[in-house]
Amino acid sequence: MFEEKFVTFSPEDGAVDLVGAKILVNQDDFPGVHLAAQNLSQDFARVTRGLPNPVTKVDQVHPTPQMPIAIIVGSLDHSTLIQKLEVEGKIDVSSIRGKWESFITTIVDQPWEGCSKALVITGSDKRGTIFGVYTLSEQIGVSPWYWWADVPAKNHDQIFAINKTTKHGEPSVRFRGIFLNDEAPAMTGWAREKFGGYNSKMYIHVFELLLRLKANFMWPAMWPGYPNPGASFFTDDPTNQKLAEECGIAISTSHHEPMQRLTNEWFMENEDGSWDWINNKQKISEFFEEGASRAKGCESYFTLGMRGEYDRKMAGEDPAGTIRDVIKTQREIIKKVYGKEDAVPQLLALYKEVQDHYETGRLDVPDDVTLLFGDDNVGTTRRLPTSKEMNRKGGSGASTSYSGKAWHQLMETYRRNARQIWIFNVGDLKPLEVPITFAMELAWNVENIPADGFYRFYHTMAEREFGPELADKVAPLLQGYDRLSSLRKHELIEADTFSLLNYNEAERVLDGWRTLLDKAEEIHGEFKSDEEKAASFQLILHPLKATWTYVALRVNLARNQLFARQRRNSANTLVQRVLALFDADYDISEEYHALLGGKWNHMLRQTHLGYGDTWHAPSRDMISGLCFVQKRQESNPIVGQMGVAIEGHAGVRPGVINEESERTHPSRRDLVPGLTFGPLSRYGPDSRWFDVFTRGPITIHWSASAHHPWVKLSTTSGVLVPGEDDARVIIKIDWEQVPEDFNEEILVDIRSDEGDFEQVHLPVLGRKAPASFKDGFVEADGYVSIPSSSAVISAPYLHLPDAGRTETGNVMFAGPLPEGSDVPFLSYRFFTFSEHSAAAILLEFAITLDVSPEETMAYDLQIDDSKIASHSLLEAKKGDVQLSATMGWYLGDGWFEAAGDGVWKRRIEISSLKAGEHTLKIRFKHTNMMLEKLVVDLGGVKDSYLGPPPSTRV
Repeated sequence: MFEEKFVTFSPEDGAVDLVGAKILVNQDDFPGVHLAAQNLSQDFARVTRGLPNPVTKVDQVHPTPQMPIAIIVGSLDHSTLIQKLEVEGKIDVSSIRGKWESFITTIVDQPWEGCSKALVITGSDKRGTIFGVYTLSEQIGVSPWYWWADVPAKNHDQIFAINKTTKHGEPSVRFRGIFLNDEAPAMTGWAREKFGGYNSKMYIHVFELLLRLKANFMWPAMWPGYPNPGASFFTDDPTNQKLAEECGIAISTSHHEPMQRLTNEWFMENEDGSWDWINNKQKISEFFEEGASRAKGCESYFTLGMRGEYDRKMAGEDPAGTIRDVIKTQREIIKKVYGKEDAVPQLLALYKEVQDHYETGRLDVPDDVTLLFGDDNVGTTRRLPTSKEMNRKGGSGASTSYSGKAWHQLMETYRRNARQIWIFNVGDLKPLEVPITFAMELAWNVENIPADGFYRFYHTMAEREFGPELADKVAPLLQGYDRLSSLRKHELIEADTFSLLNYNEAERVLDGWRTLLDKAEEIHGEFKSDEEKAASFQLILHPLKATWTYVALRVNLARNQLFARQRRNSANTLVQRVLALFDADYDISEEYHALLGGKWNHMLRQTHLGYGDTWHAPSRDMISGLCFVQKRQESNPIVGQMGVAIEGHAGVRPGVINEESERTHPSRRDLVPGLTFGPLSRYGPDSRWFDVFTRGPITIHWSASAHHPWVKLSTTSGVLVPGEDDARVIIKIDWEQVPEDFNEEILVDIRSDEGDFEQVHLPVLGRKAPASFKDGFVEADGYVSIPSSSAVISAPYLHLPDAGRTETGNVMFAGPLPEGSDVPFLSYRFFTFSEHSAAAILLEFAITLDVSPEETMAYDLQIDDSKIASHSLLEAKKGDVQLSATMGWYLGDGWFEAAGDGVWKRRIEISSLKAGEHTLKIRFKHTNMMLEKLVVDLGGVKDSYLGPPPSTRV
């Protein structure tokens, strides 16, 4: 997407008309180059809506056919066409000779007699040439996702090559690819219906997509499933491996499938329990040797080591010793088949407990073997190379799932020289078109997407897929989806994730999704053809529609449960709303499967509701926890038919009758807290709300009034009909009329014509911060909440606006720690109105892990002129460390909760805090850290997922 442009659509000086130009490739060039040339020919037809550009394979140095214009495609070592042009001095290829996957484009005058001009695409190697061809395809108007997301080609009647020379490559990461971690029935069902299985007819589309994205590496589909034993790349279709080689895709296998063999192959002929190195070494060794022999002649990346049966940890008293023997045997097999132990690229995936075995130093991994570091299964890198490991001959790599903080983790990976392999777990491949594109762009050139360049990425992709006319509308939706989805992984969002009562959190999240969805539906309506609508649905509308529906279902389920506890009639209305959303969720999948006559049928069959406490997919979607109230039953007359619930409280005893406490209205004694708001002040929040509802079968006519003219109610009366929605009243204050010394609890009366009476209690603080306090945050509602990005940010710190859970982004390190000097502090000013004998500093860091045993993550904290205090970000007890080694992921200091939340939450108690101005300072002592927010808790912080929103800054 970000390659230098060498195509234009209007004539200019020296430009070469490419429409109808013959595409020439040398007969002896790579099959993948020939295939790319054929696809380029069809791409011209897609763009011009005319005939394909003809393709000619030539076997002589100078083609004899007369042609005014040609497109010459070739690799340095296999194309005599290219070699002759170089010898004649018509092209200069010195800048790419010996380079990995690089290419140049140039215009040549009179390449031979009878040809006036030619666009020449020269690759340093096979894939360099292929990438050059597909870059031309992209620049004339064909998206890499033209087949996988049905993006129509952009129509151009005229296409010209600009009279210039461009150079592209080398890539930042040597091997870049995907892991098809398919889990039937989704992609498996689709592949079986459309192609008869995971065969070459299906994989040709995968390989073409990867090459168009400038990727070169793949772990194929491998899950056990139907028909038994499941997918097996090498045996499902014997031509799969040969096709990958011809296309130019290096094939490897997943972390628990060594030596180019898939586990499913073993279980085709061997019973459960037989995958046992100690008792079955000879047979397994023969199995490995067959894989090594079968891969001869194909570009492969051999996975070494071994895990237990069905991807479990290795059994036995000395698993590290067993794995060491496995690796030794595998190396001997490679030497036997290929002539020497390091004859083919090899990797060891340090997944789960294998990493812990490696840390002991007992695996004895040869220096030429690539160490493939993994994540913690939720997108956080577990380990990266030490200073010594950075210089390994085999290099290092990373296996990760895409997440909101992927950029930060990948850049830290790159900085630590893990540049040999980046492989991304993409599940069923669809519907992950945008994150896959993001990952591959970054892997090709890490400078393509700088910290503040995310919007440029989304805008460029939107322009490529939907044209410049809509890019300004589409880009904010792509970016908005990424930002909101970073709040929490979809599968971890439960009914109680977002707070219904505090900080309007659930409503703010849901409104954010609804706003994006409304815009997506508007844009979707602008497309006319089925193809345009199919692409719009897949890339824009579906992700937003599906996510809004999913989150709305969860939030409304939580509302139903809360309202039922409060004995609201509307609890039953919400049951119907939840069921409607449950059906709508399935409707969206069916809509997806019906696109273009069912092209993507089955692709969204993965269940996603009702997992319980296991990661295994249930057979069908299910929701639970719906609550009902008896709508025909009158409420106890002591309580009344009208109910009032306020922001911040579910009620002291919601729905429960205590005659001694509730004999009279309004509520008194221990019921008052359930009707008392947090205070309102000039510095936020700007409003409070209360709901008026029915809890009986009769219609309620209600009214509300306040005792001060500067108290403004959004509505003062209404009619509540059982079965219809409740009434929400917003309270705001006209602060121009409030004295600065006002500090009282005001009352709002709520009455009904049917005899109900209730009061809500609102503390109001008129105080002002002194005019001398500037450029800082002011206490309100019992806290000061400060975005990390509000500091003056300069090197070595960097603002990453598109990372984290909030719109303000995160602060990170831009590079290595400064040497020979102290790291500077980030400073944050705030103001408190009163003295506090006890307070706390709450810090939220994006979840990262100690990636090297050489160093651990830590930070320094200082308030005003107090002593600087150092703190470790991660703390683990001895038992946690041992359990981590057993389980294979970090288990210290609340990891499970932090992994789901996406942040480490740290609370530092402080003994006292005087009234007035303060400065809170923090500095990082490790590069793999990102700070999201700082909160000074003065006793008012409420429970919520995202914590309090930013305080007022003056």
